[in-house]
Formats: sequence, structure tokens, C-alpha cells
Amino acid sequence: MHKLFEYNWRIREAWFDWCCEVPHEELIKDRVGGVGSILYTLFHIVEVEYSWLRVIRGEEDLVVKYADHQSLDQIRALSNRFHKEINHGLYSLTDLERFKEVHVPWDNSVQTVDDILHHMVAHEIHHSGQLSIWAREIGRQPVVARYLD
Repeated sequence: MHKLFEYNWRIREAWFDWCCEVPHEELIKDRVGGVGSILYTLFHIVEVEYSWLRVIRGEEDLVVKYADHQSLDQIRALSNRFHKEINHGLYSLTDLERFKEVHVPWDNSVQTVDDILHHMVAHEIHHSGQLSIWAREIGRQPVVARYLD
């Protein structure tokens, strides 16, 4: 499981680098499908990953506002800040803890930690695919999202 998270983080960093070459107007333009703009999608990926980690730990969800993180540099800094905590949280999970059930407050469901971890990986891959489509729509090559080197 750790390798899939590391893959997602590597691809996310590549998207951040990719965005540095794209005019800001293109990054904030509302797009068809997904959650809105390229920039908001990157924010959403970061924020959701952190929310799920907090659920796994049994901690209250912290609301992180997009209004406070509307530049690429701010979202990348948020990602880096959360990454340290998420990485530690993932590596400290025991096999027994992965099958523990936890309450998800925003939809009032109960999920296993293992299912949440799988969902977290799939969530980012899904949005990376949307970013790839939008990249092509603006005439740019998307990030190469190869798992194998």
C-alpha cells in the first residue's frame, strides 16, 4: 500500500511542476467535469487525503479552506506540510489497525481503515486522470503517470 501512496505523491509533485509552466488563468479556469479548476483539483486532492487520515486516527476533521490556498505555491506548501504527517501516519499503522472500523462523520458510515486507504489511493488517481484530460484540452502534454520506471 505504501508504494501506491508514494506513487501518488510522486505524480502530484510532477503535476505541481507541470503547473509552473501553465498560465495562472488556465489553472483557475472552471472546467467541465471534476471539481472545477486545475488548481482547485490539486487543493481538493491534498485536503481530502488529510481529512481521511484524520478519520483513520479518530481525530476531528479540520476544515481547510480553498480561499486561504488559492495559489500554486500555497497548495504545494500545504501538500508538503500534510505529507509529513500522512507519511508518518501510514508507516505507523499496524496490520491489525488496518482492519479496524472507523466512523466517517461526513457521511455517517463505518469503514475499515484498509478500505479507506484504498479509497484514498483511488481518489488521487481518479483526479490525476481528470488533470490529464484538461492538460490535453489546453494543448499541453499531461504528466506521465507510469507506475513502473
